[in-house]
Amino acid sequence: MMIGFLLSGAAAAFGQGEKEMAEEYFKNGDCPKALSYYTTFLKSSFDRIALKNYTSCIVKGKTWGDGEQFYKKQIKNDPTNASWYYLYWGVLLEAQGKPQEASKRNEQVIVSSGARTELKRDLAEEFRANNKPELARDILIEARASAKRTDIFQLELASVYRDLNEPEKMIDELLSYGMRYQNTEVVQNMLQDFTKDEKEQALLEKVLYDKIQKFPNEGFYNELLIWYQIQRKDFYKAFIQERSLDRRFKHNGSRLYNLGMLALQNLDYANAGAIFDHLVKEYPKGQLYPVARRMAIFAREEQVKNTYPVKRSEVQKLLGQYQQLVDELGVNVRTIEALRNMAILNAFYMDDFKKAIEILQTAIEAGKQEKNFVDKCKLDLGDIYLLQGEPWEATLVYSQVEKSQKDDLLGYEAKLRNAKLHYFKGEFELAKAVLDILKKATSREIANDANELSLLIMDNTGLDSTESAMKAYSSVELLLFQNKKFEAIDSLKNLYKKYENHSLSDEIIWLTAKTYIKLDSNKQAMEHLKLLYSKFGHDIYGDDALFAMAKLNQEKLNDKDQAMKMYQELMEKYPGSIFVAESRKRFRILRGDVIN
Repeated sequence: MMIGFLLSGAAAAFGQGEKEMAEEYFKNGDCPKALSYYTTFLKSSFDRIALKNYTSCIVKGKTWGDGEQFYKKQIKNDPTNASWYYLYWGVLLEAQGKPQEASKRNEQVIVSSGARTELKRDLAEEFRANNKPELARDILIEARASAKRTDIFQLELASVYRDLNEPEKMIDELLSYGMRYQNTEVVQNMLQDFTKDEKEQALLEKVLYDKIQKFPNEGFYNELLIWYQIQRKDFYKAFIQERSLDRRFKHNGSRLYNLGMLALQNLDYANAGAIFDHLVKEYPKGQLYPVARRMAIFAREEQVKNTYPVKRSEVQKLLGQYQQLVDELGVNVRTIEALRNMAILNAFYMDDFKKAIEILQTAIEAGKQEKNFVDKCKLDLGDIYLLQGEPWEATLVYSQVEKSQKDDLLGYEAKLRNAKLHYFKGEFELAKAVLDILKKATSREIANDANELSLLIMDNTGLDSTESAMKAYSSVELLLFQNKKFEAIDSLKNLYKKYENHSLSDEIIWLTAKTYIKLDSNKQAMEHLKLLYSKFGHDIYGDDALFAMAKLNQEKLNDKDQAMKMYQELMEKYPGSIFVAESRKRFRILRGDVIN
């Protein structure tokens, strides 16, 4: 017995040695030597990878007869693995240009696999790898039939139908799987990969609406449709679905609130406002009422602040709405954020610094137990001092927050403001020292802002020892922070004349264009954007300039055809741009596509 055991162990070791030698020669591209070792090894041991490599070498050397002889013998000697031999025999015949004979071997792959469902899965995977999705489909469907189960291999078949460009069947398999196992995450991931084409997306939406009508009490389809609409940044449609789920499953507005916040983050202020208004109306006595009421005003505030030119009368309305909220709920922890918003509006849009500081002090007193809130107010206070032209007072307050929130997000925010203050004052070395620390900040937003400003300083200083161009540019940015737009425009014009050939010229043109947009001087904005695009279209501002021009044509200059042309150019020329999704959406709307 012992001798037998030792002999079998030695044979196994010898076999492994043969395999290793074969693999080494195969890696080095020496197929004749690899074949001799693979042939010896495969006669005594079955190994899929080795068999695949063996076939690859036969095809490369065109030693068709050797291959066919080998497969015939192995099918007879090792019937358990016959399916694999038939499969690779088929590969060989295909390579020889004998498709009909290859087709016969592929049929034998299915027949010889018997009732072994897991084997059929592996064979289907190999058919897919060999770019034979039809065969992968056939063997998976046969596996279902032999197992008498329609619920197996749904994800695999979905992938195969994707290969075959049969989106309806693909979607059907995925939805069936998701419904059966209530696994939305897997389905979402696969749909994200599989529905990149607009026709497929439209089909998915239609199928989901049909399912919702057919199965109104099944939340799975609603969940998936909401997810899909959020992916498309279509918050209005998501709101309609979420509202229906909220009523049916009594979520008490919590999911709607999250959707409203998501719409806000994605700058869809109109739909965010509509969602929060709905919550205020639907749950006047609910826990979410105070915050939903404030967020409804805040969404309108963001809309007003981002509609150029910003109208004082609209800001006045917002202040009145915030005041009504404070009057209704009183000055307490529930209204301190509303007070803070009022202070910022008074300072930045009404130029009433005194009133802004008074309101902030009221808010700080009411929220004194909330350390983070107090420090946020202090940052606002620093901004107001800067607006008033008191940089020393500003840096004093920013530094207090830095100390108070040392390794926290607000501390980093305070550091960033101090860095910007150094920048405004032309103290570039000091600014850069702080920005280098902030590049490693935990918040991606702060790290990105720090990196952007640091690059701006690095790219445009050191070229002239006085750093005069950069100092002039940073002082214009301070004017803009202080809302002195007309003064800033005059300075920018002079700057461009003086530094047209400086590395800052693209920044100067871009800042000029953005300032004209804020002044609602759209023709001048367009002139500067065209200049930027013609001179620096290949550079970092190419897609920014093109998107800004397209938006101006669409929203302000009423040139629909030109807007469409520019959105299309952006999608083709800058496929990796962050503006591609929005450009596609706007292009479709302008083209007149039905977007329900």
